[in-house]
Amino acid sequence: MAYLLGVDTGGTYTDAVLLKDETEVIASAKALTTREDLAIGIGKAVRLVLETSGIAPETISLASLSTTLATNALVEGQGGRVGLIYIGFRARDLDAHGLSDALKGDPHLICAGGHDHAGMEAHPLDEGAITDFLRAHRDGVSGFAVASQFATRNPAHEVRAASLVADITGRLASTSHQLSARLNGPKRAVTAVLNARLIGMIERLIGRAEQVLRDLEISAPLMVVRGDGALMSAEQARARPIETILSGPAASIVGARWLTGVQNALVSDIGGTTTDIALLQNGKPAIDPGGAQVGPHRTMVEAVAMRTTGLGGDSEVRVIGEGLKGGLNLGPRRLLPVSLLAVDAPKAVHDALDAQMRNTVPGEYDGRFVRAVPGQSLEGLGPRDTALLRRIGDAVCPLADVVRVRIDTGALSRLVDRGLVQISGVTPSDASHVLEKLSGWDADAAEKALMLMARRRQGSGDVLAKSAKSLARIVVDRLTHQTALALLETAFAEESTYFGDAPQALARHTLMQAGLQDHRGLVRLSAGLNLPVVGLGASAASYYPAVGVSVGTEMILPEHADVANAIGAVVGRISMRCSGSVTAPSEGLFQVHLRNGPVEVADQDAALTLLETNLREEARAKAHAAGAEDLQITTTKDIRVAGVEAREVFIEAVLTVEASGRPRVASE
Repeated sequence: MAYLLGVDTGGTYTDAVLLKDETEVIASAKALTTREDLAIGIGKAVRLVLETSGIAPETISLASLSTTLATNALVEGQGGRVGLIYIGFRARDLDAHGLSDALKGDPHLICAGGHDHAGMEAHPLDEGAITDFLRAHRDGVSGFAVASQFATRNPAHEVRAASLVADITGRLASTSHQLSARLNGPKRAVTAVLNARLIGMIERLIGRAEQVLRDLEISAPLMVVRGDGALMSAEQARARPIETILSGPAASIVGARWLTGVQNALVSDIGGTTTDIALLQNGKPAIDPGGAQVGPHRTMVEAVAMRTTGLGGDSEVRVIGEGLKGGLNLGPRRLLPVSLLAVDAPKAVHDALDAQMRNTVPGEYDGRFVRAVPGQSLEGLGPRDTALLRRIGDAVCPLADVVRVRIDTGALSRLVDRGLVQISGVTPSDASHVLEKLSGWDADAAEKALMLMARRRQGSGDVLAKSAKSLARIVVDRLTHQTALALLETAFAEESTYFGDAPQALARHTLMQAGLQDHRGLVRLSAGLNLPVVGLGASAASYYPAVGVSVGTEMILPEHADVANAIGAVVGRISMRCSGSVTAPSEGLFQVHLRNGPVEVADQDAALTLLETNLREEARAKAHAAGAEDLQITTTKDIRVAGVEAREVFIEAVLTVEASGRPRVASE
């Protein structure tokens, strides 16, 4: 009998689950995510699941973590300062694929070296320039990234530069050829820079998580979820943290498959901040062919094809005051729900809400609060931002007491963007407390905040709603509508070859909306999704039944949908993929591009066999290092030929070998 522990750190909650023999969920628990130190929330959730299950910590055989840390850090522009060694490229290449934006002014060196498309040395490596650069910046950066021209055809110069980094600075370098086997040097460089930027953050998280597990007397090995839903060892995640981007959403897809057994479906996971939607095809998540996109950065990391919308249970409820129609919109910004803030500071919140209720004229900032986030760096703040932060102090403040002039709103936005303060206001979570769909937070505070918002007037002059409950229903209906649009956009985007590249316009088109309503007039219209939807997330049971009706399809709400990410974190497989290529520099000569450089072979079949043998050994070694057992190894071949004078001429072959298996579990 094996007990498996899965943990997921989300934007609002950290979830933990305990599974027995990969067949049964025996306990689950939630704790609020502690953004200042994610390990605190992890510890609370794990303690709760142990108490609930009564299982002895030492009997746990495997622990696995999915985390939003890397994704959030890239979206919010956080991470360590890095140095880039850019070998064989031109200065203008820095602007390709957003490399300059990824560097954000961090130091870089462009030096001679690199190889050509056949893997032959184009120019000797300028080791002197690299040595001088490393000595100048070794104390001013947290890590180094190395990218060399055609390193996927011959990585020798990246390997040598990484050796110099280790010798001179004592650090490991992020080399582009170890992160992707695909061509496109500037894009690989972006991936290497972002990887180097994340290493310190992921190291701290994993180190703290391992310490928490040790403190709880859990000695099981720790795995981490990759962005494609597969598992990797904690050590591999430390070296390649970029591969953990979209870890949480990927875990939700794996969890959905395990919970439902469904082969083909759209999976929609509603969290506190976002709704993540992905396609499950033949039991596997679809992979983004262009590489994972996070915020402004397109990487070369394989990850699930995910459509993320700024819509969640904690999304800001915004009043539309312009125009005669008016109404509400949700997101994309996340707020701290008033009902949750009132749990932490009941007197401050209720006193302010009561005072605002007594005013005859609604205020612009009624029902809104602000508080500082402790323990954050204040480096680089301007004088106005600093003054506003001092005004906020350590207490929960009504927003109207803090924002005194219009120019303060800019300073407040900057403080929010840097994570130094939190804004609290009306959210769908508050509306659900008023409608008694959710409980656990302060429903009275939610009702007062919604009543204050209901008094606001639309462009027509009418009040927004006549009661807190009627406004709550409007908010929940709006969430249903925006979720339905997000699902339709995802479906249209997946079928872009047929419908074109305008999923947003198609989802909102009058004919589509009429079809969803089964229009019957002179024209008969019917429309809907042709796949079921698996609804996940803590609030899915509250919101998603109506979503299924609105898009005309089956809505599957499995048991334990609220902790699907944590389940997916522990039931996934270890999967290591290695790719390589064979090219033909001249007729009758084949070049096999191996990790230690190209090898010339005179026979095509022999060249393909040599490459496959090396890739199988590499994939097997990586999978074993990650802790996999009972390996299954598969090879896919993409052989490209061209017709020349009625015969086929070999151009290039790309082979990908995948070694996968379940993680080894600790024995008692």
